[in-house]
Formats: sequence, C-alpha cells, structure tokens
Amino acid sequence: MLTPGQRPTWWLAWAAFPYRTLARLRAFGYEAGWFRRHRLPVPVVSIGNLTVGGTGKTPMVIELAERLLRDGKRVAVLSRGYRRTARAPMLLVSDGVRLLAGPKEAGDEPYLIARRCPQAVVAVGVDRSRLGQWVLSRFAVDCFLLDDGFQHMGLHRDIDLLLIDATDPSGLEQVLPAGRLREPLEAAGRATAVIVTRAEKQTDVEEVLNRLRSAVKSLPMTAQVAFHPQALQAVMTGSARSLETCEGESALLVSGVGHAASFRATAGRLGLKVLEEVVNPDHHCYTAHEVARLRQRAADLRADLVLTTEKDAGKLQPFLSQDDHQWWAVRLMVVWMAGEGALHRTIMHELSRPRGGAGD
Repeated sequence: MLTPGQRPTWWLAWAAFPYRTLARLRAFGYEAGWFRRHRLPVPVVSIGNLTVGGTGKTPMVIELAERLLRDGKRVAVLSRGYRRTARAPMLLVSDGVRLLAGPKEAGDEPYLIARRCPQAVVAVGVDRSRLGQWVLSRFAVDCFLLDDGFQHMGLHRDIDLLLIDATDPSGLEQVLPAGRLREPLEAAGRATAVIVTRAEKQTDVEEVLNRLRSAVKSLPMTAQVAFHPQALQAVMTGSARSLETCEGESALLVSGVGHAASFRATAGRLGLKVLEEVVNPDHHCYTAHEVARLRQRAADLRADLVLTTEKDAGKLQPFLSQDDHQWWAVRLMVVWMAGEGALHRTIMHELSRPRGGAGD
C-alpha cells in the first residue's frame, strides 16, 4: 500500500485493474439484483468510507448515535468488530444499560462507541443482516447505525453516508493494491451524502470535492465536519481535565489508529511539547510488556504525561495501575462546518417514513 505522494509501480497498477473491475461488477450486481440484498424492518443508516485508513468513522457514528438518542430514537449500532477475540458469531457489547464486553472481546471501536453512547445497543458480527435480526429479537429498536458499512452491500440501507478525508486527496487516486481506495471513486455516486472530514481548510475541501465531481455524474449532498479535542480523560479513572491545563507540558504520544498524523496535529494544537511519538498499526493490541516499556520510556524522557487516543485508552487500561496518573486520552467531538441541518433533516425524514416488514 502506498504512502502519500508515492506513485504505484507498474505491477501494482496492473494488479489494481482486476480489483477495480471486480469491485465495479460487485456493485453493479447488487444494483441489478444479481446478488441477494436483505432488508431489515427498521431504517438502516450506514457510515462508511472508500479508503483504507482513518477517515473518522467512529466519531461520526458516536455523533449520530448521540443525536438520534437525543431525538428520542432507540438506537442500535451494528459493527463487524474488527480483530475482536471473541469467537461467537454475534456478540452483544452493550444492551443500552451496561457494558457486556471489553475492547479485546468486542473490538476497540465498538467498545468505544458503547462507552460513549451508553443508551445505545451495540452488537458485533460479520453478517450484519443476521446480526440486525438477532438484535431485533431481543430489543425494541427504532433504527440501526451500520458502522463501516459502505461496502456491506448485502444489507439494504436507507441512508448511505460516505466519509472523505479532506487532508488525504492522494488516497482517492488508486484502488488497492496500487493505492488506498476500496472501490473506484465513482462509487461515491451511490451515497446519500458525502461528509468531508477534517475540513478545517477550505482549499483541502475543494480539492477532494473537485476530484469527486470529476468521477461522479451527480454529486450527492455534502456536509463538512472537523474533529476537535473536547477534554483530556485519565485513562485509569476517566476523570477529566480541561485542555488549557496541559499547555506547555511535555508528552510521549502513543497511538494505534488509522490517522496518526491527525492525532499528532491535535497534540500540537493543545500546546504540548512532544518529546517522542510511538505509532502503532490501527487496532493495535497492547501487551503488559509493551506498556511496561512505554512507562519506562516516559520516565526516561521525564514526560509530564503520556497522551493517547480514546480508542487506545480502553486497550491500555488493563495494563496500568492507579500510580499511572500521567496517562491521559484525548476525547474528540464532532464540529459541523457545513451541511448539518440539511443532513439531519434528510435522516429524520427517512426514519419517519412508514416501513414494511423485513424482506429481500
């Protein structure tokens, strides 16, 4: 897989050709009815992306779940639970009252969603249509949020939200394995709305929108969001401190997310003096030995704090003690830059439509 700015070698470009062709055929097959598409009896809102790597799906799932819960909807989140260790084909992470599984069993992202949205039912499983029926047999649900669902075309979705990272225009150039696209760029045309994330700079936003316009005959409605730090939370206790209190402090950064550069930039905006950064692959599983080494490294650097992401915090906590008071996580919030009202009205209109029963 390429890093930003690299050109694919000729053999990667050739390898991408059959991948691109198969992706187009698969999408066409679902649209033409060649492949079976299941429908759940309640509305499904999908949040997904076109590229591998972090576009901010988890913060957006949390934002939409919180919004729908405030609107009085009974919400369930369906996720694959990537790299979870629990072998059950379907696992309940939260029943909307209490957490029932940890990040190791459930996967780090579903666990974080369940923690941040305690009133939402959260379940994981590879077969999302079967998972949805399983949840409905146990809970009264008004709507489903389908986490990372843009390519999960076997399940009908009523709203398809596609996230595009404004800071990653090169990610829209080539399909796998020559680039980072999961599907050709014209697949954006089947989205209900495109949400441009990390949209602080309008020049970045316009660049990715222009790329989309060149690939899609009719661009769907668009919205823009940014992810801003809301507070720092102690990894061990969950207690919060204001962002201003860390300005000028020194930090060791530790992350295992899809967009480490965004986390590093956040630390810089907080006014921290970054002494060193440990970057792990997305969904990284920590060990006791690894955390002991990080603890020692922070001591050697004389760092005031070890700063990590909210997603990593849940996986680090089991290896920390009450003495590790300098370990903090950044809690992010979604800030709407454009399109919030129109998108919310579209979602609520779809959720209020009369439904038929489940079917194919």
